[in-house]
Amino acid sequence: MEWYEVGLGLLGLLVLLIGIGLPIPFALAAASLPFLWQIQSFQTSLVSSQLKLWSVWINYILLAVPLFVFLGELIGRSHIGPRLYQFLHQGVRVRGSAAYGSIGACAGFGAVSGSSMVGSLTIGGVALPEMLRLGYGKELSSGVLAAGGTLSVLLPPSLILLFYGIVTDQSIGDLFIAGVIPGLLLATLFSVVVMIWGVIHPDDIPDSEQAARMTLFQIAATVGPIALIGLVIVVAIYGGIATPTEAAAVAALLTVILAFGVGGLRWEGFKEALFSTMRTMGYLGLLLSAGTLFGFVLTYYRVPQEFTELFLSFDLSPYTVLAIVLLFYIVLGMFLEPVSMTFITLPTIFPLMAAAGFDLIWFGVVYTVTMEIAVLTPPVGLNLYVIQGISRGQVSIGQVIRGCLPFIGALVLLIGLLVAFPQLALWLPEQMQ
Repeated sequence: MEWYEVGLGLLGLLVLLIGIGLPIPFALAAASLPFLWQIQSFQTSLVSSQLKLWSVWINYILLAVPLFVFLGELIGRSHIGPRLYQFLHQGVRVRGSAAYGSIGACAGFGAVSGSSMVGSLTIGGVALPEMLRLGYGKELSSGVLAAGGTLSVLLPPSLILLFYGIVTDQSIGDLFIAGVIPGLLLATLFSVVVMIWGVIHPDDIPDSEQAARMTLFQIAATVGPIALIGLVIVVAIYGGIATPTEAAAVAALLTVILAFGVGGLRWEGFKEALFSTMRTMGYLGLLLSAGTLFGFVLTYYRVPQEFTELFLSFDLSPYTVLAIVLLFYIVLGMFLEPVSMTFITLPTIFPLMAAAGFDLIWFGVVYTVTMEIAVLTPPVGLNLYVIQGISRGQVSIGQVIRGCLPFIGALVLLIGLLVAFPQLALWLPEQMQ
């Protein structure tokens, strides 16, 4: 079979299977099998499929994924995450402090957890009722929290950057450190959005907020765990003491101790964190395995290589290629969640970006920012439904979507800045070498 027949056939079959409601991991595997049978017998394909599944589950680097997921679940089910919001809200005595505190808390949570949805759920569960009680506009309250969760997938550790590194065979440590400056810049841009919102819609931000100050012990119990966990991850990886997987293991163990010691975690919460991690990894494990099988078929038929050569034959400028790829991801992000997009599309897209002359560490950061837009765009914007769900009927999905629009604009602006100034993402990795 020709490579384009395989590519179009895989894509068409995948869309059909997803369209009839088959879960994405099973759709990926089912779309791959007919083309696998073209090159292997039925019995051989069963063995090779089992080997592909096994290779994913014993991958040393992938052990970091459940550990970081578990770490985030522990923080979300203890008092550590919610207290961080309370500290930032009560410690910033300016108009709009609850909104700025939400951004800061999401950024802080992102420094110890790599999941956007868990970030929105943890901080939003505390911040949204408080902001609505204080008199903040529903669109601003929901928008800032849905968008704030995206900071968790840019600031290290990031699950999207981790998956990107696995698919593209790039350094996980370099990808993590490359996301630091863009992540801090994004938090700043979100704060600017809140400031401008307060000028245009002054009624959406109350003039004064009543909040009791925290004691010194409460501040230490709030900031200390987050700072310590983040420090362990950063120092262990970038000091050359441990691999990302080992750093994740140490950080997860430390989080267990801190969550029970100062975070008020109970045994029931610990069991819920374990079960939630297992449910998440059950899905992610199947997705990773099916994605590996899908990628094997693509690679065997040389679809990524042939697609790259065909695209480059049009003699487009590198930035035209980049614009087409980013537009493709923004549209696709309306229908697929980021992890699925990573394993379905990246094996074909990243060789194209490398051939166009772009640094793959830099593109990893740009790609991750684009994935952040995906979780904020309907109809499959995960963060939109998380925030709408925790509002318990107080905020409609339409209000959440409208509230996210200015923050999506900030994400687009960040992509523009990264394109204009690539060193925003590359300077820190260069300094660490």
